[in-house]
Amino acid sequence: MSRPHDEGACDAASSDAEALAERFCASLRAERGLSEHTARAYRVDVSDYLRWAARRGIDPIAATHRDLRRYLGELDRAQYSRTTVNRRLSALRAFFRWLMAAGLAPSDPVSALQGPRLGRKLPRVISPADMARILSVHAPSGERGSDGERTPSDMRDQALLEFLYACGARVSEASALLVANVDFEQRQVKVFGKGSKERIIPLHDMAVSSLRAYALYARPKLLGFSEEPLFFVSDRGGRYSTDAIRRMFKRTLAQAGVDPTFSPHDMRHTFATDLLNGGADLRSVQEMLGHASLSTTQIYTHVSAARLKEVHHQAHPRG
Repeated sequence: MSRPHDEGACDAASSDAEALAERFCASLRAERGLSEHTARAYRVDVSDYLRWAARRGIDPIAATHRDLRRYLGELDRAQYSRTTVNRRLSALRAFFRWLMAAGLAPSDPVSALQGPRLGRKLPRVISPADMARILSVHAPSGERGSDGERTPSDMRDQALLEFLYACGARVSEASALLVANVDFEQRQVKVFGKGSKERIIPLHDMAVSSLRAYALYARPKLLGFSEEPLFFVSDRGGRYSTDAIRRMFKRTLAQAGVDPTFSPHDMRHTFATDLLNGGADLRSVQEMLGHASLSTTQIYTHVSAARLKEVHHQAHPRG
């Protein structure tokens, strides 16, 4: 039995819109140098809008300012967080700018829209005690015994955790780290962040030790007979994906017995906060984090101030 004509037409329109979303994401990867993970996030957000437009019988390319306000309003009534609504709006801004540049949309209905205001949320920081527990899970000391008793996967995961904390790197940067960009002689690494921006970050002794042990002993065993330019490799010798790294991190948290809601990005927050608490200047921390704007880095000064207030309250006799 054939489907009604209007249902088939709706499916065809939806298919065309999805193909357009894929072209948009391909342009993000090619022209703006966005990572696969970031481009996929844009795709998810734009696709949500395209499905909403199809359900409402709205041409997504010819949508009006009023249509887009209606879409954002429905997200709000569905109790999406302000962060999610703003992220969707940001994706739509990029999408309609691309449509306009390509001559595919008659106007940009998003440019004048404003998202909900966000309360500034302080980054989460892992305490020194919890960080020590996390970094001890795959370490050679303790219950796991000597290096000889550790698996290649243990040595890799230890090196990766030390790398995240030593460099404040993003998970995507760790996954994409090249062998050629790890310089043991100069004790530094070269990473490529958002928009393929290059930065060089020094390594401390413990990180160098873990990374070198992994590179010399564990990585060749994981690779077997295969070749791979990426520094961190999976158990099968291929790329250690961002999803696999996040799963490893969750398992490590469980083994360490610490808050299971921590994320690898909290290692980055802790790196920045610890540097500032240790006396590093804001500009240096900005450079090591790869922030385009100093104001983004300044949030960590608020974390440090909040921590000082907490210590003062707990320690002062009149606190």
